[in-house]
Amino acid sequence: MAPLLGVSFLARTAITAAVMALTMYVVLGLRMSYGAAGGVAAALTAGLALGGPLLGRAVDRRGLRTVLLITVAGQAVFWLSVPILPYGILVGASFAAGLLMVPVPPVTRQAIAAMTTVEQRRAAFALESVQGELSYMVGPAVVVLCAAKVSPDGVAWGLGAAVVAGGAGLALLDPPLRARGGTCPKDERGEAEAGAAGRPARRAWLGVDMWAVLMMAFGTTTLLSGVDLAIVATLEETGQVSWAAVVVAVLGVASVCGGLLYGVLSRSLPTWLLLGLLGLVTLPVGLAGDWPWLCVAVVGTGFFAAPTLSAVTGTVSGLAPAAARGEAAGLQSSAQSAGFALGAPLVGVAIDASVPAGGFAAAGLAGLAAASAGCLLRRPPVDGGRRGGRRRWAPARARRDHQPHRGPRREPHRGPRREPHREPHRGPRRESHRGSAVRGP
Repeated sequence: MAPLLGVSFLARTAITAAVMALTMYVVLGLRMSYGAAGGVAAALTAGLALGGPLLGRAVDRRGLRTVLLITVAGQAVFWLSVPILPYGILVGASFAAGLLMVPVPPVTRQAIAAMTTVEQRRAAFALESVQGELSYMVGPAVVVLCAAKVSPDGVAWGLGAAVVAGGAGLALLDPPLRARGGTCPKDERGEAEAGAAGRPARRAWLGVDMWAVLMMAFGTTTLLSGVDLAIVATLEETGQVSWAAVVVAVLGVASVCGGLLYGVLSRSLPTWLLLGLLGLVTLPVGLAGDWPWLCVAVVGTGFFAAPTLSAVTGTVSGLAPAAARGEAAGLQSSAQSAGFALGAPLVGVAIDASVPAGGFAAAGLAGLAAASAGCLLRRPPVDGGRRGGRRRWAPARARRDHQPHRGPRREPHRGPRREPHREPHRGPRRESHRGSAVRGP
């Protein structure tokens, strides 16, 4: 699994920095406003949100390498042509690039689910969420540093090269996306046979439980995106905006520590509970005025960030069948991308209407609302289901094959069949006439 995480970290870091690279190019290369840069970033984000489920379904149907080759070729063409595109065409090309973005996060989650047992998945998904936090910390920062030393064209080409290298490396690894029946543990053979039985109907797994988890995924990233903006707004009001990078770094380190600690726990926690705690500890962060106290205040938010994302990933993997796990992971990525895109504008409105501290309150309330909705929508497990509402889909034949063996049906032993007892036929009964016998003359 180490090569998979290494290659995916390279590609994921480049993908998370794509918005920042396009922003730097529009502002520094095209000499346009930040509003124009926001239009390009919004087009890329919209493409990411719409393309996630489509690429996931294509992976389930056509295979991983086919999808990776198409997306890698599309990314190479886009990033090579960025310096020569006018602004109007760049907006449309950014949307297309988002649709054809290399599906690194969902593929990594699928591979982790296929390569680990049920008991190992919580720790593995926690490690994947930590990797995501590190990529968000490293990617944009590297782009900003490179933009100060290299031309915007060079930054775009370098980022495109990283995306292409990560996607090509993932295609060379070609990790398994479904557990194999001959090598998987006993607990995983059911889903391996379910995958072999054919793709299930979408209504069989995309039910209330899945929508509840996707809503919580949206709420989690909405909160985290809003917190980033609220940090900048709070420090700008006090004239300490230069310390924003330090506060964000503390937030990221706390998230990494929380994810690692969650991975070693003996049991999983409900997603709605983790998201609710994340929202609660975010509400009072705005009370901190100076940057040192703000560093202390965001520790709680960071501590619950990675565990919540890990719980979301684990629940989506548990609810989706193996044959549709790619589409489910794509839906999760789309929900999280939508949360990142809408979190900052939502918190920005709250900050403009009140004070910078109101941004943290708005972000926390968004997380609490999503956690409450997820808790209310989730259904209790049916007989044979897992605690927390995590149920596995399997076709009727697979469920029938996994019934305990009871042997052939036997009739109870009753011995040889006997005829009912009947009295022998003796004719009509005659009365004896004692004393009336004729003795002769």
